[in-house]
Amino acid sequence: MFDNTFLESLLNSLKNPILFADTAHVVRYVNRAARRFYSGADELIGKSLLDCHNPRSCEIMQEVLERLAAGQDEELIVDSEKHRIYMRAVRDVDDRLIGYYERFEPPLGS
Repeated sequence: MFDNTFLESLLNSLKNPILFADTAHVVRYVNRAARRFYSGADELIGKSLLDCHNPRSCEIMQEVLERLAAGQDEELIVDSEKHRIYMRAVRDVDDRLIGYYERFEPPLGS
């Protein structure tokens, strides 16, 4: 029903950064807001997020991915004064996990 151009336009219309990674943590897509948020975002595509984070963050990301694979839909991974970051499961038509996206929101109370 929708082609890739439409879907990309839709994602680019969002004001919040969206970064999609597959189940190996390889970045497959960043929207326009993510390109502004992350320096060098276009260079992230095709690279593992695990290469961009410290060991503790990598552990957290792997633990959350395991929970998403087990059926959880979303988890808050950063709750700071600047922003809140969630990892949100993306599943195929057979409900298998194919990856996740990082979703940013302003902090509570802002």
